[in-house]
Amino acid sequence: MAKGFNKVILMGNLTRDVEMRTTTSGQTVANFSLAVSRSWKDQNGQTQEQTSFINCVAWGKAGEIIAQYVKKGDPLLVSGRLDQRSYEDKDGNKRQAVEVNVEDFNFIGGGNRGDDMSSATPAKSSSSKSKDVVIEDIDDKPIDLSEIPF
Repeated sequence: MAKGFNKVILMGNLTRDVEMRTTTSGQTVANFSLAVSRSWKDQNGQTQEQTSFINCVAWGKAGEIIAQYVKKGDPLLVSGRLDQRSYEDKDGNKRQAVEVNVEDFNFIGGGNRGDDMSSATPAKSSSSKSKDVVIEDIDDKPIDLSEIPF
């Protein structure tokens, strides 16, 4: 039997602020939902639009970073796998949910929220010495393709 493949890539906007929780084992988990829209032209040439609301789960550091830097309405690109889980609601009814287990993500847009998102990148320690990079001009002689290692 062939091995399966489960990969999802979504780009959308958060429908609500990220909800952070900690499991009984101490692991952090972030839950959020993305509104993902698509548009097409129908038989009459009219533009139609459909929006899907997709639940997402991000574990550990990834979830913490997402919760720290995005809020309701912000765009986000996520990739991961689809997971299906069963649970009981408040009334004891069995329910099933399909959600994206986030494995990777990228912030979209220019950070026009006004926050300082630069703290996502670790600051250089004061003990590290900055070295200037010097770019030398290349001459006009042709490039020898045999020198390229690939």
